[in-house]
Amino acid sequence: MYYLRKLAMKLVHMNNWVLFYSSISVVSISTLFIIYLEPETFPTPFEGFWWVMTTVTTVGYGDYYPTTTEGRLVAIFLYVIGIGLIGVVIGKIIDGFSNFRRKREEGKVDYKGKNHIVIIGWSKKANFAVEEILETDNDIDIVLIDTLEKAPLMHERVFYVRGNASDELTLKRVSIVTSKAVIIFADDSIDDSQLADGKSLLIATAIERMNTKVHTTVELLHEEHMKNFQHVHVDEFVLTHETVSRMAVRASFTKGISSVYAQLMSRRMGDDLFQIKANPDWKTYREAFDKLLNQGATLIADGDKLNINRRLDETIPKDSKLFVICDKETYSKITS
Repeated sequence: MYYLRKLAMKLVHMNNWVLFYSSISVVSISTLFIIYLEPETFPTPFEGFWWVMTTVTTVGYGDYYPTTTEGRLVAIFLYVIGIGLIGVVIGKIIDGFSNFRRKREEGKVDYKGKNHIVIIGWSKKANFAVEEILETDNDIDIVLIDTLEKAPLMHERVFYVRGNASDELTLKRVSIVTSKAVIIFADDSIDDSQLADGKSLLIATAIERMNTKVHTTVELLHEEHMKNFQHVHVDEFVLTHETVSRMAVRASFTKGISSVYAQLMSRRMGDDLFQIKANPDWKTYREAFDKLLNQGATLIADGDKLNINRRLDETIPKDSKLFVICDKETYSKITS
C-alpha cells in the first residue's frame, strides 16, 4: 500500500506532457500486446483498444475479456498501473478546466479574438451597455477592462481582463489592435470630474498610440473638457450630465418626449435608429427617402446632419452615413 501511494504521488506531480504521452504509450502497448497474445478473442485492433479503454476507465462491460494467462497478466498490469495513470490524466484535465475558469473570473486570461468591442470601466452604465450590445448583435464579443478582483459578469461572449486600461500591456491583452470599437466610461469612483475626465483622456491617448483606426467613444462629465481631446483620435463623445439634464428639461416642456428618446436609444422598445449604406441606385436624398419610405423606414439624417427634408434634391455623397428609423424586421430587409 505504501509503494502504491508513493507511485500515485509521483504520477500526480509528473509533468503534464510526460503524463499524457505515458498514458498514450500504456494504452497503445497494451492494445498491441493483447492482440498479439489473444488474436482469437481480439481479432481486430479496435476490439483490443476497446477492451483496454473499458478496463482503464473501470467501465468493464465484459463483452471482451482475456482467457489466457498471458492476457490476464496484461489485465493485471492495467489494473495496477493503467487505471491509476488514466485516473490522474482525467483528474488533470478536469483540474485544467477549473483553473481556466478561475483565471477567467480573475481576469488573467488574454483575449485573442478580433472585431470585438472593448468596454473600459465597470459600472451600471457599462452593465446597460453590455446588455444592449448582446441584444443588438448575436455574434460580437465584449471585453471588459477594470481592476476588480473578479469578473463582474459571466457570459460566453463577455470576457474580463484585469488591469490598468492606460497600460500598453493591458491593451495588448485585450487585442486592442484588432478590436472594432472602444467605449471609455468615466470612473465613478473619482469624485473630482476633472480627474475623471483626465483619466479618460489618458486612456484614449494610450489607445490611439496602439490603434488609430478603432472607433472610440468617450463618456465625459463636462463638455468644456472636450477641447482637451483635440489632439487625440476620438470618434464620439457622450456628455453624461448635460444629456440627462437636457432630456429632463425637454420632457418637462414636451410630454412624452422621453419615451421617444428611449426608443431611439434602445433596441428593447418600439422602432430603432439604424445606420445603412446608400444604395448605388439612389442619386439624391429624395430617391433614397422615397425608396426607404416604401419599405417602412424613415430617412432622418446623413451623419450628424438632421436637415434631410431640406436637402432632398441634393446628390448623396459617396462617404454618406445614412440613418433611418424603423423596426428590426424592416432593417433586415433593407440590408439584405
